Amino acid sequence: MLTKNITDELESVLQALHDEGKTPTVALVKARLTTQVPMPALVSTLKSWKSKKRVPKVEVATPPNNEPTIAQLMEKIDALTERVIVLEDQLRKTS
Repeated sequence: MLTKNITDELESVLQALHDEGKTPTVALVKARLTTQVPMPALVSTLKSWKSKKRVPKVEVATPPNNEPTIAQLMEKIDALTERVIVLEDQLRKTS
């Protein structure tokens, strides 16, 4: 399974909240993140930030990409085009 390192994103969100004079909370951090982070990871990150002003390395699993590639779609188009040609030929012969 692929993972994505979001340590930098977490650090920038926490720093932005700190610069705004706000105390970082799970809800505030979660609202500003562009990536979904599990609650336990957020809680441990906040604890580390509040005690040491440091963000530990945090990686989250990336969902598998099930979308077909352009090459796969082109192969399907070619196969379907060939089938249409065969069917059209069969129709012409029976007409």
